[in-house]
Amino acid sequence: MSRQDAVARAADYFDRGAFRADLARRVAMPTESQTGNSLDVLRAYLTDEMIPTVEKLGFVCRIVENPVPGYGPFLIAERHEADGLPTVLTYGHGDVVFGQDAGWREGLAPWTLVEEGDRWYGRGTADNKGQHTINIAALEQVMAARGGTLGFNSKLLIEMGEEAGSPGLREMAQQERTALAADVLIGSDGPRLQAVRPTVFLGSRGAFNFELEVKLREGGHHSGNWGGVLANAGTLLAHAIATLVDSKGRILVDGLKPTEIPAAVRAALADIKLEQGMGDPDIDPEWGETGLTQAEKIFGWNTLEVLAFKTGAPEAPANAVPPSAKATMQLRFVVGTDPTTIIPLVEAHLAAHGLERVSVKPSRMATFEATRVDPTDPWVSWALASIATTTGKTPALLPNLGGSLPNDVFALILGMPTVWVPHSYPACSQHAPNEHLLASVAREALQLMAGLFYDLGEDGPGILKARAK
Repeated sequence: MSRQDAVARAADYFDRGAFRADLARRVAMPTESQTGNSLDVLRAYLTDEMIPTVEKLGFVCRIVENPVPGYGPFLIAERHEADGLPTVLTYGHGDVVFGQDAGWREGLAPWTLVEEGDRWYGRGTADNKGQHTINIAALEQVMAARGGTLGFNSKLLIEMGEEAGSPGLREMAQQERTALAADVLIGSDGPRLQAVRPTVFLGSRGAFNFELEVKLREGGHHSGNWGGVLANAGTLLAHAIATLVDSKGRILVDGLKPTEIPAAVRAALADIKLEQGMGDPDIDPEWGETGLTQAEKIFGWNTLEVLAFKTGAPEAPANAVPPSAKATMQLRFVVGTDPTTIIPLVEAHLAAHGLERVSVKPSRMATFEATRVDPTDPWVSWALASIATTTGKTPALLPNLGGSLPNDVFALILGMPTVWVPHSYPACSQHAPNEHLLASVAREALQLMAGLFYDLGEDGPGILKARAK
């Protein structure tokens, strides 16, 4: 059988309702990882749902306990066909955010798959149950088309804590380096650039949250009696923020900015245009670093955001000079920014502006490292060509996501190139009520992943040779 047969089988899997049945069964499992009370359900998703599914494809499965107590386990599965063949690692996560049952509109519920035209509603449809269901099903269709083989060795990692910040994932990856070793990661998470355009991204921006705080004294003092002679914590903090980022959102600390956008990254982003969908906010054209396109601002540059700012009692302002103030800041950063330098840079910058009374410390949020595969890597051109062949469309190539995901586990700890092919779209309402997957995107994704995995069996050895040169 041929590549065309594999793609046709993937479409048939969707058309005969098998994809819907598999996804509905998985959506029905309330795998909330943020509650800390769903460990049995998180484990059952792997033991009752994932393991039987991939064992039928000849995978040998193993549950790995989370090295961080109180969080869900991991599934590592492997199908080894022959020594010398390329090895591909595929990743997904079976956990979801809170169901938020009360927030879903009438007729919808988080743990029931509901179809309304092109939209299939349910928690996890887009993030990430629908996406890894597509990839596993594509592997099955390729095996059927190739007479029971893939033509490459396949490994699968499913985690059950991504929505809680992937606790234990990095420690587990260190411990299981050999079991997870592969020539490339092909994973699916996050949205396409646009629903109608297949997308490939090669990493993600990093994220580092830190807190600015001013503590001057105990208690507030009457602004009429003391205003003018007592330092105002809110004023000091506002000035501190203003020395870090200006009124146009431009970073003012050189060490917190990239030195450049690499030529290959700039070339890839030249083809990327941000399009506004229904419900999207209006873009502020003058916001952000000057001289950059909108795509370069999001995917090729660093941004510093004020996530929260509090001084006094905003809900009930008093006529008092506030004694303290606190803000949470976030730096989203691309490859080339060292997160270990952020706190010292900010401290030195504030001191140089006479703002030593503003303290700086990292927040308790996990730090995500920035990652990015070179857009000229042979794996990238191969993936783009394969997707174009299947869909007849030119895929969008993002050197990295604007957001963050644990790609540093694969790129930095495990040391492999990473190619992400997302199957959702920007308006999918992930993390919110009414999360949904577009059926049209899912059907196309099944076909393009079947084509991609089929081509991998044909072209994989040649790609390894090209990368070795």
